[in-house]
Amino acid sequence: MRIIGGLDIHRRQITYDYVDLETGEASRGMIKPVCRSEFRQWLERLELRPAAFALEATTGWRFVVEELRRADIEPHLAEPAETRSLRGNKRRAKTDRADARHLRDLLIQGILPESWIPTDFIADLRTKARLRKALVDQRSGWIRRIKAQLFQHGLPTPPDLQTLEGRAWLARAELPTTARRVTELALSMIDFLTEQIDRLDGELKAIADAQKGCLALRAANYGVGPLIATAMLAELGDISRLSSSRKAVRLAGIDVTVSESDGKQRGRRHLSRQGPPLLRWALYEAGGNAWRRASPDHDYYLQAKERLGAKRAKLATGRRVLRRSFHVLASLGPDAIAPV
Repeated sequence: MRIIGGLDIHRRQITYDYVDLETGEASRGMIKPVCRSEFRQWLERLELRPAAFALEATTGWRFVVEELRRADIEPHLAEPAETRSLRGNKRRAKTDRADARHLRDLLIQGILPESWIPTDFIADLRTKARLRKALVDQRSGWIRRIKAQLFQHGLPTPPDLQTLEGRAWLARAELPTTARRVTELALSMIDFLTEQIDRLDGELKAIADAQKGCLALRAANYGVGPLIATAMLAELGDISRLSSSRKAVRLAGIDVTVSESDGKQRGRRHLSRQGPPLLRWALYEAGGNAWRRASPDHDYYLQAKERLGAKRAKLATGRRVLRRSFHVLASLGPDAIAPV
């Protein structure tokens, strides 16, 4: 590779720092404004061949990777947390130029902690699954707002507000004018969000009914339906990049962290949570279905519940679901993430 560089991406500018390994000449600067056309023109002016650039897996990475590939430049997507940890504990100036140079140096040394670059199908599936979860969370927030207004005025918790019974109860409730206005606005937001969620549900279920990876996840795991399956596949992606199910657990952020020195442990054990929140949600939901007697993990769930409590038992069972899913997807090979 002749040219190796780093790109630090922000909404206002992209800071670059690259070096020609043959001549030793280094170049650095900024690209403004940050948009696809401007970045494409910058690449065309450079004539960097062959070349490789590193960038962090933060917002905006997708169009940058697409343009690098279009220009026959090799992209390397860095994992942000691990990349930051490699800066060390010493207090040094952190600037955009320093970040770009740091990425460049890690790539030159061959120690860049890389993230997998998802295919277009997986990237789009991930966007849809995350959007659905965000909309569901927003809807729950509006429901909580209504309940808060009712409690503020001394009314009991209403029936499910997404049912006719709940809506009728709320219509009869005696509320001041302002509180009534809040509840009516909240109901309109809930209805709008429900409409969008239902539309996304239809799209995700259509994918889950035809995509091989999703079908395999649903067949191998009790309680994993189309929505959980699409979320798991979207976040796991190409499972072949992981050498063991233990690393899949670490990817999900449900591995238990321990701080130990000289045989002594400090602090309580807790989950690392260094991974996709959507994947942890999907595994928690899948693990929670083990309370049903028909689940093959039912006995394991009951034992874990007795020792750890219900919430931790769901996570422990979800961890089991993830390990099983790792082997199922690995057996499929490339078909696991093949587009519909």
